[in-house]
Amino acid sequence: MRLLTTAREHRARLVAAAAALAVLAVLTTVTIGLRGGSPAAVAADPPSTSAPVSAPPSTGGPGPGTWAPTTPDPDAALPDLPGTALTAVSVEVPSIGVRSHLLPLAVDVTGVLVPPDPYDVAGWFTGGPVPGEIGPAIIAGHVDSRAGPGVFFRLEEMRPGQAIKVTRSDGSVSTFTVRQVQSYPKTDFPTEAVYGPTPGHELRLITCGGDFDRSRRSYLDNIVVYAVLQGTTT
Repeated sequence: MRLLTTAREHRARLVAAAAALAVLAVLTTVTIGLRGGSPAAVAADPPSTSAPVSAPPSTGGPGPGTWAPTTPDPDAALPDLPGTALTAVSVEVPSIGVRSHLLPLAVDVTGVLVPPDPYDVAGWFTGGPVPGEIGPAIIAGHVDSRAGPGVFFRLEEMRPGQAIKVTRSDGSVSTFTVRQVQSYPKTDFPTEAVYGPTPGHELRLITCGGDFDRSRRSYLDNIVVYAVLQGTTT
């Protein structure tokens, strides 16, 4: 029995399923309207398939079922910041049609980055630098879910030279240029290269990728976009 599905096959099925559900929802609404009733509440979609239902505990490195890699410091937590502290509020990636506000992200007790919820919104790791400051700022998002494409569905299509814009809480916009796009097995993720200190102002965009393991409902790889700061405007 084939348990691995290529990313292209899996995503095509998700898009087809989402379209079918949308048609069914319209037909159901029309039927209810004709009967003079009001539509009942629809149950929320199940958790995203780009993350496991329950991730195994970390054993010094991410396993194939984890959503995203551990940070260099498993004890990383939300810093005590004053109310006026600078934060990242939204991200725009014109080349792949992404425009999303940013949710605050942290790590769990095992040091694994907790994915944003819902699946169509990106998140900024608040335990790291603010985008535009020195060091590697981290923005992560789902590739897809059972409901359809996620915010970073097309992340692996990015190429060097393309732009990423991050708006910050003071109204300033930091513009980054993509340097490289890499795919790593979750079992051999270069944690230090992604999360470790850098002398410059850098940005990482992270999502899941590679083949989809249907038995674990998880992708086997992580896609990482590396970008460097070009400038910040106010």
